[in-house]
Amino acid sequence: MDNGMKELIIDETIHYVSRRTFLKTAVGAASILGAPGNPAMAAQPQAIVPTRPFGKTGIDVPILSFGGSLSTSLSTLLLRQAVKWGVTYWDTANTYMGGRSEKGMGKYFEKYPADRKRIFLVTKSHAWTTEGMSEDLNLSLERMQTDYIDLYFMHSVSSSSELTADKKAWAEKMKTEGKIRLFGFSTHSNMEECMLAASGLGWIDGIMMRYNYRLMHTDDMRSAMDKCARAGIGLTAMKSQGGGQVKTDSEIELKLAGRFMNKGFTDAQAKLKAVWEHPNIASICTEMPNMTQLMANVAAALNRRKLSAREVNLLRQYARETRSDYCTGCSAICESAVDSDIPIGDVMRYLMYARSYGDRHRAKTGFQTIPADIRSRMQGQNYNQAEQRCPQNIAIGSLMREALKELG
Repeated sequence: MDNGMKELIIDETIHYVSRRTFLKTAVGAASILGAPGNPAMAAQPQAIVPTRPFGKTGIDVPILSFGGSLSTSLSTLLLRQAVKWGVTYWDTANTYMGGRSEKGMGKYFEKYPADRKRIFLVTKSHAWTTEGMSEDLNLSLERMQTDYIDLYFMHSVSSSSELTADKKAWAEKMKTEGKIRLFGFSTHSNMEECMLAASGLGWIDGIMMRYNYRLMHTDDMRSAMDKCARAGIGLTAMKSQGGGQVKTDSEIELKLAGRFMNKGFTDAQAKLKAVWEHPNIASICTEMPNMTQLMANVAAALNRRKLSAREVNLLRQYARETRSDYCTGCSAICESAVDSDIPIGDVMRYLMYARSYGDRHRAKTGFQTIPADIRSRMQGQNYNQAEQRCPQNIAIGSLMREALKELG
């Protein structure tokens, strides 16, 4: 093809990607899904992503979840292909893309109403009160043109104090009314504390937390996951690539990528496989904004080859080498060391969106939600004590000031 482009044909939809992107994706996908556009592919049975039990809820979910920050005109076609490959766990939130994400899923259900029963549908509320949660839920139901949500999350819980009796009563009421089937929360900060608290409550059905090759080896995370599993809570991993606030191009990163490419998959696919190694991870939620990304992730889910001990050690070595580039979300430690209520953990997450995800709009939108008076104090704040306490040895002060310049 002209200009070194490759034509990627899936489900009668044509997308053009760069030769480099195509080759990186094809290495990990072609042998499993068949060469895209190959007539022989049509004669083969459709590949379906495997499933796992979602805790002790009695529901099986695909090990790959579609992270729904949808905003393109091709969203219906993308979701259609996801269904055909068995990616039927869909995750979104009331606030994603200003509501366009939920509306995109609603358009899909309008066109394919029979598929609603096949989808494990998840959305979230960022409201701090049960009244606000009710408003968010009703709006979500309307946008997505559905009568119920399979799993409803409180979004971004950062303290066990947020898991209150009135939230429990609200969840039970919504279940009785048939508006939700299951209830839980997502968490980015102080995750282990929140998970441990939830494991003893008896009314949390599911949790979505950051979990990746950097976090999986810590004693606190292993303990929290084990207790949640024993309590029957379904666990969904997010932020599975372990992208940090500082972009690095180290020799070990290149070695890492090269080794995995030689084994038939990309380093990104290897990071997914590392997460699936834990049997209590029911699913990985990841954004898949285009067909290329969807195909690559599905290929990783279908590839039954386990990572070797050497490959796992490479990931651990890379995590150790770049530990000061990645915030693990233990914000209670650093935030308690500053004299102001600066949300260090949130700022770190917004930097990650900008630098690791390349999503500056999402990063800047999130950063602007921090009250102006707090942002004004960020520049002059002394972060020395916070940096001394940080288990990752992160240069917190420098990153806070860089966030002001990049996202302010």
